[in-house]
Amino acid sequence: MYRVEAFEIENQAILTAHLAEHPFASLVINGDEGPCVEHLPLELDGSIGARGALLGHVSRANPVWRQGDALRALAVFVGPQAYVSPAWYATKATDPRVVPTWNYAAVHVSGTLRFFHDASRLHDLLTRLTDRFESMRSTPWHVSDAPADFIERMSTGIVGLELEIDRMQGKWKMSQNRPPADRAGVIEGLRHEARASRSVADVMAAFDGFSEE
Repeated sequence: MYRVEAFEIENQAILTAHLAEHPFASLVINGDEGPCVEHLPLELDGSIGARGALLGHVSRANPVWRQGDALRALAVFVGPQAYVSPAWYATKATDPRVVPTWNYAAVHVSGTLRFFHDASRLHDLLTRLTDRFESMRSTPWHVSDAPADFIERMSTGIVGLELEIDRMQGKWKMSQNRPPADRAGVIEGLRHEARASRSVADVMAAFDGFSEE
């Protein structure tokens, strides 16, 4: 990730909150057959290793898990993002030297990737992921709602993965390099755009509350 001090986030609480809010990742794997990318939800488990690990699974039919063990991998979690028009800058009235840009939030998590096949561990992972994403529903579905033998058969069709974390980087490009009046103009402009753009406005408006302590 290209690092710019004004946009860099190192606060681990902010980074882990981003992973929880945007769990669907692009997992870039440097395997024996060269780099490949998988797209899947990943769950952070802070009890594994010194810095935690990301857990997920892929189809057993997917050849990626055959590329080796202890692979280097990078998980990319992209959050709110939107086009920023220079027309929203207040300073444009006195200095027309402005151009468009793009605001976004992203977290890169790198580490060592391993695959696992243990039936008990896979069952625990499926239960954990399901409970997490069903918890917001008024009548959540549980793994135990399905017949045990059916879940057991389905579990044989997946392979678990664990990315033990050694580095986590965050980048919140939210117009921090612009004057306050320009930032306010961007927030106001984004508020009138599509829902995704309004999400960026929300992040920008709350950005000053982020703590780097």
